[in-house]
Amino acid sequence: MDVKKVCVVGSGQMGQQIALNLAINGLNVTLNDNSDGALEKASKWAEEYLTGRVEKGKLTAEAVADIQKRFALEKDLKKAASDADMVIEAIVEKLDIKRALFAELDKICPPHAVLASNSSSFVPSQIASATNRPDKVIDMHFFNPVLVMELVEIVQGPQTSDETAEITADVGRKMGKTPILLKKEINGFVVNRILGRTFEEACRLLEAGIASAEDIDIAVTKGLRWPMGPFTTMDLSGIDTCYLIRVQRFAESQNEIDRPPAILKDMYEKGLLGRKAGKGFYDYNKK
Repeated sequence: MDVKKVCVVGSGQMGQQIALNLAINGLNVTLNDNSDGALEKASKWAEEYLTGRVEKGKLTAEAVADIQKRFALEKDLKKAASDADMVIEAIVEKLDIKRALFAELDKICPPHAVLASNSSSFVPSQIASATNRPDKVIDMHFFNPVLVMELVEIVQGPQTSDETAEITADVGRKMGKTPILLKKEINGFVVNRILGRTFEEACRLLEAGIASAEDIDIAVTKGLRWPMGPFTTMDLSGIDTCYLIRVQRFAESQNEIDRPPAILKDMYEKGLLGRKAGKGFYDYNKK
């Protein structure tokens, strides 16, 4: 199947980038959100991003005009997804909300449409059972910032067809990404299982008063040559996302090593969610 139109549900930090990345790479995309304010914010962000690319000589004005023709905003989910070949979900990391959305998409979308989740913690089988097309449900996990990061993790559930996996990988390649395929479901996939342990250890060091968040970030960037330290990365990804992923992992394993660090729980409850909230491990209102 040749995917010609994609619907992205959720216009937050990830959704808006996924949608614009699709449009930049020649695919028609409709970005959906049930909040007018969120769509307006996403539209403003996309306009500023494209204007910046023109100013830097990375895109021409003509190219931007074509991209904007392929990039649509729609509050009504039925209008946004009824003719989509693929839907990419990028909403909150809560299973009941995702399942409800996929059940609705199953009724709205054409029978051939692939339903993909950008979830970084929930595997396809946890979502697919809410639909009548489990063979077409898959995880397509992008990394923030989507417009820069090259990797996309594609997770094939036990009922996901090989055809669905190949269609999804092909879309990833069209977006300029390098897809990797996980043929078995595993919580956290590949990158987040490795990165998660780094985050957890960094939090333990901070909680124990071993070093400050800034010094731990410096140690990782200067000592390991990572582009960003763990606390800067968590602020960028969103403290809520980092915390909820660990809540889910602990709920499944009941292993104490997977229990979310207390500092993440405290920050989540206080709304200190990182860059998008203006404050996380760092105060972005002061920077």
